[in-house]
Amino acid sequence: MKKVLVGTGLVFGLSAWVAPLAAGAQTPVRGDQALFVQTDNPTGNQVVAYDRAADGTLTLAGTYGTGGLGGVLNGSVVDHLASQGSLTFDRAHGVLYAVNADSDTVSVFAVEGDRLALRQVIDSGGQFPVSIAAHGDLVYVLNAKGQANVAGFRAAGDRLHAIHDSVRSLGLTIPGDTSQFTHTPGQVAFSPDGSQLVVTTKANGNDIDVFGVRRDGRLDRAPTVNLEAGNVPFGVAFDGAGDLLVANAGPDSLSTYALHRNGSLTAIDSVANGQAATCWLVSVGGYFYTSNAGGPSLSGYQEAPGGTLDLLGSTSTDPGTVDAAGSPDGRYLYVQTGLNGIVDEFQIGSGGALLPIGSVTVAGGAGGEGIVAS
Repeated sequence: MKKVLVGTGLVFGLSAWVAPLAAGAQTPVRGDQALFVQTDNPTGNQVVAYDRAADGTLTLAGTYGTGGLGGVLNGSVVDHLASQGSLTFDRAHGVLYAVNADSDTVSVFAVEGDRLALRQVIDSGGQFPVSIAAHGDLVYVLNAKGQANVAGFRAAGDRLHAIHDSVRSLGLTIPGDTSQFTHTPGQVAFSPDGSQLVVTTKANGNDIDVFGVRRDGRLDRAPTVNLEAGNVPFGVAFDGAGDLLVANAGPDSLSTYALHRNGSLTAIDSVANGQAATCWLVSVGGYFYTSNAGGPSLSGYQEAPGGTLDLLGSTSTDPGTVDAAGSPDGRYLYVQTGLNGIVDEFQIGSGGALLPIGSVTVAGGAGGEGIVAS
């Protein structure tokens, strides 16, 4: 049983970081470019599709029911799932995975441009799924309530098939009170080579758990547990060298770690941003951006060779900054702001600076999480 951290300190503050674009920046040619946003609405979960124009702005293209219900963790306000990766695009199979937290299911959509077709709704292997990771033919779902666990699936075309004996407990006790949203696990993610599976526990142990992935797709019986006392590790990403980056809601910082084959982590660097509730993390265009729900703001970072970090500054957003996604070409950043269900649009300029280019309101999307760009 893991020790539960009762409370964490958050530092509040806000600085403006909006800069002009680099002179002579080229406009990308439009292709099959889309953005998908999950509403996580408890009366009926939906995925809303947007076209991405050549200038990065969004136009509503369609709305698709998932066949399940969104969920709301106790104590949450702007981030009902309190997770990262609840909507995942599996580019290799051309499908989109969406969690239905209150239905304990995962929906599988076939993707064609900005159009979706619901192919499957499958049991998540636990209670209250909040995050999904895909690598090759393997898919793992993070279930945040009950016996919090990860459950494995194998992808075949536009279907998922549960892997026998793949469920692994995280050893967490999940509270039912208003601290629930800080004491559920935050994200599941594969290492770049797919040999390891990473899970963050947030304030429920302050651990980064690393499972080895076996050749048959199942995980080691127990993870290597990396204690990061007081950090409240939440969203993760990897850099080109395979080092792990983690957004920490405790000190409101971004940290880098070397991930070893035995699942242990060695700290490289950690840089605070002076914001509040730093929880989500996205890598785009060679830069890293944290979403700070208490700002509300985005903070930009640049990583030097060796994993050290430089803070670039912060940019204001609409209230309740949560999950974010970058365009595959590295030119645009889109962030969900959960208080009013708005997606803010930014162009990435010189030195990673962000230029606001517009916003859209997602119908029924207040508190929603889950966003991907294709």
